[in-house]
Amino acid sequence: MKATLKGRYDADKSSSAASLAAGIGDVKLRATMTDATVVKGPSLNGLTLALEKPGFFIIDYDVPKKDVRFQFMNTIRVAEKPLNLTYIHSRGDNRTILDGALVFDSANKVSANYMVGTGNCKVKYTYTHGGVTTFEPCYDFGKNSWDFSIARKVYGDDVFKAIYQTSNQHLGLEWSRNSKLNGFKISASFNLSEESIVPKLSAETTWNLEM
Repeated sequence: MKATLKGRYDADKSSSAASLAAGIGDVKLRATMTDATVVKGPSLNGLTLALEKPGFFIIDYDVPKKDVRFQFMNTIRVAEKPLNLTYIHSRGDNRTILDGALVFDSANKVSANYMVGTGNCKVKYTYTHGGVTTFEPCYDFGKNSWDFSIARKVYGDDVFKAIYQTSNQHLGLEWSRNSKLNGFKISASFNLSEESIVPKLSAETTWNLEM
């Protein structure tokens, strides 16, 4: 059994979430709750139940909204290269997303994300240099614009990342760590189109506990 605790802190608010997962064979059962579940007394607000078989499917049930989200994964081979396919459907808003990633080798990958029935489609190329630095240009057909990101591993588990969105001149900087026991992410976002460039800061922490 595994428990995960998460906290998020922004300039004007903070939030928290906790999840408890248990494995039954190759299937996992998971319950997730937010601070809305316990504030002002126990309630079903923010409670989500999930059934997962890693690499095959995830079924999420939002208890207060009575909404179901299905996610199915599969891998096929194209020219001897693995193509990872994901189908996601949310029943509540009747939204379907198709996602695919073609892995050429350990350093090169092309992925695409498409929301069915809309013009929202993104194509991204990922290049990892030396297993340390990752470059990701992404073209958004819906916005007719490019996004760029660069990330570099430092000190083992730490990653520094910069993201720039050309459509709104938004620059994001992140410092994160993802270890087996705990992790964190500190973010700063800048709107370069504004005269006064004041960053918006946020921090996230994660603790993983084996029970």
